[in-house]
Amino acid sequence: MINSENLPKIFDCRFKLDDPNWGENQYKEGHIPGAIYCHLELHLSGPIKPGTTGRHPLPEIDDFTGQLKKWGLDKQSPVIIYDQGPGAFASRLWWMLRSLGFTSVSVLDGGYAKWMGEGRKVGKDIVQPQEASTAIKGDWSKLVSAKEILSNRENMVLIDARAPERFSGKVEPIDRVGGHIPGAINLPFSQNLDSMGCFKDSKGLAERFREVANKKLAIVCYCGSGVTAAHNILAMAHAGLDNVQLYPGSWSEWICDRNRPVATGD
Repeated sequence: MINSENLPKIFDCRFKLDDPNWGENQYKEGHIPGAIYCHLELHLSGPIKPGTTGRHPLPEIDDFTGQLKKWGLDKQSPVIIYDQGPGAFASRLWWMLRSLGFTSVSVLDGGYAKWMGEGRKVGKDIVQPQEASTAIKGDWSKLVSAKEILSNRENMVLIDARAPERFSGKVEPIDRVGGHIPGAINLPFSQNLDSMGCFKDSKGLAERFREVANKKLAIVCYCGSGVTAAHNILAMAHAGLDNVQLYPGSWSEWICDRNRPVATGD
């Protein structure tokens, strides 16, 4: 007999930054059977405080754990997460759950695009999960603040997950200021993937992050708003680097304070 409590919870995190309703509309048209839709801005982000937070601040912990209770989750629940393919939005939920102490969380490699490409089954039923009996206890872990970066940059390896043109400041389509945190290195999250849109194997990822690991310093990941940075953290976990921290406010928070230094160029 199959114990339904041991079946994985599946989450659909498809999203587009320039069209916030796109992912949920796609979910309604078809999704992996049993999947629950998870919205980046409604479920995985808190309210933006102009001049203080970045574009996707983490939600208050009680708000997020309350949502997990509604979804019927506890820290032992096996969880599988997917998005449209690259894994950037799925990685955000992966990181949040892992930060809270969840022990069995996976991102579907290749996402929905690969699922459809392999001709797998699609459902349209809107899942109504049974609420868990108790709320999850805990708080965010493996976080770094802007203040900590400013005071301790020499002991950190800062990794920026954005595209090179945004890192250099040559192009900035989203934020009011281009460039990067001084001393950061640019390792775009897209380069964690192979030509088929799947993660490179652990050997390839270990080589990609070899120089970072050899520095023997604290590793801190950031991006534009704390989303694609989680993709690098997931890739590093596959490469055997687990003690990696996130600067969740990322670039869009960093530039809220005009006194924080900004670097441009490669």
